[in-house]
Amino acid sequence: MEKNNNVINIKNKRAEHEYFLLDTLTAGIVLTGTEIKSIRNGKASLADSYCTFKEHELFVVGMHIAEYDKGTYNNHDPKRDRKLLLTARELRKLKNKVQEKGLTIIPTLLYINEKGLAKLDIALARGKHYYDKRETLKSKDSKRDIEKQLKGY
Repeated sequence: MEKNNNVINIKNKRAEHEYFLLDTLTAGIVLTGTEIKSIRNGKASLADSYCTFKEHELFVVGMHIAEYDKGTYNNHDPKRDRKLLLTARELRKLKNKVQEKGLTIIPTLLYINEKGLAKLDIALARGKHYYDKRETLKSKDSKRDIEKQLKGY
């Protein structure tokens, strides 16, 4: 039996624009059956989502996973908080860092690994000011112009 080789990569496109990404980790995520089916169909969004601690556990808040179209009354709540699976050492490290002023944890990429498990890349981030965002856009534009000149357009 051949596996479906569709690659699922759902990115948080606003993350790099809104934040300086300092450190990244890969976390497992606790999902129900209809949620993983919706993710495999590509029906999830990381926009406006963030991670927060509740007691000693890390949860992702605001991540939207659309209801599974073939689901019955057992379908999931699209905006529910989902627990992230990290080691105790990683959780302690993140909790200490977040207590510093101005740092937050944001999800950057949701994907299905080769074993068929959903994984979430999270990043420790510091918010950008308006002028930082302008500088980022200027540097991207200049890189794009240089690449066009090298290609001969």
